[in-house]
Formats: sequence, C-alpha cells, structure tokens
Amino acid sequence: MTTADHDPRLDAYWMPFTANRQFKQAPRMLARAEGMHYWTDDGRQILDGVAGLWCVNAGHARPKIVQAIQQQAGEMDYAPPFQMGHPKAFELADELAKLTPAGLNRVFFTNSGSESVETALKMALAYHRVRGEGSRTRLIGRERGYHGVNFGGISVGGIVTNRKMFGTLLSGVDHLRHTHDPARNAFSVGQPEHGADLADDLERLVALHDASTIAAVIVEPIAGSTGVLIPPQGYLQRLRKICDQHGILLIFDEVITGFGRTGQPFASQTFGVVPDMITAAKGITNGSVPMGAVFVQQAIHDTFMNGPAHLIEFFHGYTYSAHPLACAAGLGTLATYADEGLLTRAATMADTFATALHGLRGLPHVVDIRNFGLVGGIELAPRPGEPGKRAFDVFLDCFAHGVMIRTTGDTIALSPPLIISAEQIGQIVETVAAAIRRVV
Repeated sequence: MTTADHDPRLDAYWMPFTANRQFKQAPRMLARAEGMHYWTDDGRQILDGVAGLWCVNAGHARPKIVQAIQQQAGEMDYAPPFQMGHPKAFELADELAKLTPAGLNRVFFTNSGSESVETALKMALAYHRVRGEGSRTRLIGRERGYHGVNFGGISVGGIVTNRKMFGTLLSGVDHLRHTHDPARNAFSVGQPEHGADLADDLERLVALHDASTIAAVIVEPIAGSTGVLIPPQGYLQRLRKICDQHGILLIFDEVITGFGRTGQPFASQTFGVVPDMITAAKGITNGSVPMGAVFVQQAIHDTFMNGPAHLIEFFHGYTYSAHPLACAAGLGTLATYADEGLLTRAATMADTFATALHGLRGLPHVVDIRNFGLVGGIELAPRPGEPGKRAFDVFLDCFAHGVMIRTTGDTIALSPPLIISAEQIGQIVETVAAAIRRVV
C-alpha cells in the first residue's frame, strides 16, 4: 500500500488489535458519544452494541462521571501512590468493597485489566511464599482464556494468536481444557447443561504436577474475548471445590463480567461461587479513565501484614495506581450505577436479549448462539481458507448500517451498555440479521 491509498496523517499511529492496512484505506472514525450512541466524524449516528469495548456499562458521557473528572482535574491532577495517599483512593476502595462478594474487601488499584491480572498472579505467588509454601509456583490458566496482553496474562491465557509470536512465555504454566462443546451445547439459552465434568481436568493437572507446586487457577467466569463461552451448569462450583481440596487459590478474571454484565455486580455473585481474588477494570470507571483493580480476600491481604511496620509488605505497584482522575471517575460511575439500578438491570433485560438473539437461529452460516445477562455471541461458520473473514464482513456491514458490534474470529460478540432499551436490542439484532443475510 502506498501513501496514495490513504491519508498520510494516519501513518504514525500503529493501532492495537487492528487490521491497520484495511482500516487506513477506509477509516471508521468516531468523533463523539452520548448515551447509547457514537457519532462518526461525518455525522452518522452509530448504536453502540458493545459498550465501547465491553466497558461503557452506563452509556456514554454520563453527567456525574464527566463532572467528577472535570472537578478533580482542577483540584489535583496527580498524587504519588507510593508512601502517599489521597482521600478519593480510600473512598473508592471502601465503596467498591461494599459491592464485592463477602470477604473480598481489600482493593489494590491498577490501570487496566492486563495489569490487574499481572498483579493477581504475583499476589498468588507471593502469598504462598510468605506463608511458607514457596514451592507453589505453578499457575494454571485455561485454553481459549483471555487475561490481557502482558507476559503473565498471555502465559495463563489460551488464545493462540495472542501467544504464538512471543516465545516460551512464563515457565511453569499449564492449562485446563476449554468449556466450548457445541456437539452437546449448541444454541443453549443461558448456561449450558453439559460440561461440569470439565472442571475435573484440574485433578489431572494436580496428578501431573502435584498440588504442592500449584499456586493458583485463573479463569473467566464467562470467557469473553474468545467468543462468549458461558460456564456449564455446576462447572465453577466444581472448580472451587477442587481448589479448596488442594489449597490452590482461585482467581476470577471479571474484567468483562464485573459491574453488572451478568445481572449482579460481579459474576461470582450471579453464579454463587466466591473466588480468592477478582481482577477487574473496564466498568470500574465506565471506560472514562483507565483503571483496574484486584479484589482480595482479607485473609490473603492479612498474611502479608507481618514483619517491621515500616517495611513495604508487597513490592509491586504502578505510577498511576489510584490516579486521582480515575478515582473521581470511579466514584462518579458507582453513583451513576446506584442512581439507575444498573448493576442489576441486566437481569431484567436478559430474557428480552436472549429471545432476540436466539431468533437468529436458522440464518445462513449461524452455527451457534450463546448468551447470559447482557452478553451474547453469535458464531458463524468460517469461509474455507478465510478464517474470521465472514464475521469481519458482518462487522463492516453493521457499521455501515448504523450499529457497532465486535468480532473475535468468526464469532460476533454483543455486550451493549446496561441502559439499553428493548427497542434498541431489536435494532441491534435486526441489523445483525440483515448483515448475515447479505454477507455470503
């Protein structure tokens, strides 16, 4: 491609997780956003079917969030998080601890989901060492799992395209089998009936490595970026039981499912399984300012609180941990969620969403539909020799017709803002249906 093929002002920016050459030949530029919609730079209105990137749970440009950020920017732009604090960091942590499952009342702030995962993995390793079981160094992820893009995250993650370029990654990592079983569970509404036994794969890894070497298991309650894989009935419960039997920490990656996506503040509450740690980001600030967090069982936190009081207990953190603007945005976000009951609204809208999604069954190339709360996946058969191309063409068609969706491989992912109406659900699904019919 030559500079004649596109605007040279687009050259400098190397875009993340983007087909850069395709984009720069036909840019999709978003200029502003409000409520459920974006507007392009040429004035077209686009209905947001993916909450930005799974993160804008309360919709765009919400007044309390905007005002909180503006006020904080004028009051104090930055405060160092090492050996210093500022009031909003403690206030936000306290408010978040009121939402988390029982016991997960200690909050460590990061700046993204990727950083939250790295932090949780380091906490798990350090915890076992502090309590005298330093042999527990092995980390267990899951095939098709997504845990961000840092080295720890892609090591425990199981998406091949995120791993194959980067060498051997962390040592001492193994993976559970994934839970996708279309032969038994295709077109399940909500949690699939079959597959709880897949959690027993952890027993295989315990037999292979011995429990004394395993520090933690990390899974997404609902696997998002791999194509919306819903946990089979009983699967998470069985995983929790096996971890307890062998002294293994269980980490739930709720970067996507946290803050209302499943009809409760956290998916662990929806599914009735309490992990030892939860990683979060995205919805914590409604996507307005980068922020993440790790929620930790108090007993794990307290294990670190030993030795001389003037010494650092955990040598980890970031320059922008608990950034004042992010904390202000977080408080404005939580207030918005509370004002409108958004953390439980997905439960109210789930049946409407499920009915609309599963209405696509029978369309050309649709091989599976998966849903839970306000997250859904529509899996298309790939074109021979062109994996991902059919879904990408549906994405482009939908955008041209005023709806933004997301694709991962040949799966269409939907995760709209929690403020969505029944009419807007209909618009999204009808636009997707029309696109599927048009795309060969």
